[in-house]
Amino acid sequence: MTIPVRQGLRVAGYILRQKLRRRAKFPLLVELEPLFACNLKCAGCGKIQHPADVLRRRMPVEEAVAAVEESGAPMVSIAGGEPLMHPQIAQIVRELIARKKYVYLCTNALLIPKKIDEFAPSRYFAWTVHIDGLRERHDASVCKDGVFDEAVAAVRECRRRGFRVTTNTTFFSTDTPQTVIDVLDYLNDDLAVDQMMISPAYAYEKAPDQEHFPHVRQTRELFRRAFAGGNRRRWRFNHSPLFLDFLEGKADFGCTAWAIPSYSLLGWQRPCYLMADGYARTYRELVEDTEWDSYGRGRDARCANCMAHCGYEPTAIFATLGSLKQSLRAIRSR
Repeated sequence: MTIPVRQGLRVAGYILRQKLRRRAKFPLLVELEPLFACNLKCAGCGKIQHPADVLRRRMPVEEAVAAVEESGAPMVSIAGGEPLMHPQIAQIVRELIARKKYVYLCTNALLIPKKIDEFAPSRYFAWTVHIDGLRERHDASVCKDGVFDEAVAAVRECRRRGFRVTTNTTFFSTDTPQTVIDVLDYLNDDLAVDQMMISPAYAYEKAPDQEHFPHVRQTRELFRRAFAGGNRRRWRFNHSPLFLDFLEGKADFGCTAWAIPSYSLLGWQRPCYLMADGYARTYRELVEDTEWDSYGRGRDARCANCMAHCGYEPTAIFATLGSLKQSLRAIRSR
């Protein structure tokens, strides 16, 4: 994972300690969802389809912090919904930073101008702004005109104030190698964000748009062609080289969703951020009482076309750290 050296060493040390303790399953990052409500209605989202009473709920600060502490994970990705709609989101972030957790706050960026003064730059904090293409494609993805321009302006303001900014881009079956190249060139060179994450869209059962989720073969072809000609080496990805190999079809991995578990208003979600087969009260219960061997491509039909980083990036990281050759490759890619 191409992350700052200090953070990379911290995560590598954490993994080594878990291995020495002979822990078979442990979290690298917690997906924290302190609310499901959002100020957009994206066509590919399955999170905003919860009943109205659930959408009105907000997770208490103490509960959010306790869940992360219980897991022991060194990193947290705060998602939703739109986290900046939570009235105490800045306090949640401050509490996690005080515990030296690396926090990524995922946002569509519309509320950043109103909320930015509640946050301070820190090596433990990064904004993760969703940018799903250039202006026309992004606005179509979020089903609202003007969002791309607002998000770009927010990114520039965050950068001006000294914040670390990463992006998260989801690609659909309507994307082409050129649309991938165009948006990543723009984010990497024009906006000059610190790092970028990419992911093929996952087929949420309740998403309004069910026609544009890519199949595995489409995904591999898309990224193989987009990464050709040295593009992959010059883009600043927040991914391990082996995960990028996975997206291209050069490597294949099993799913290790237990390493990026999701904690929401409903508890620890089984088996992952993208599927909901019930909830556990504790991370230990999630790990011990979930039939992990029943999930993943070739095991569960719902996983057939999933290549999302929440399931496969951890496997790539473990494979990287388990091989001196791959570890050196990851270091050279920084």
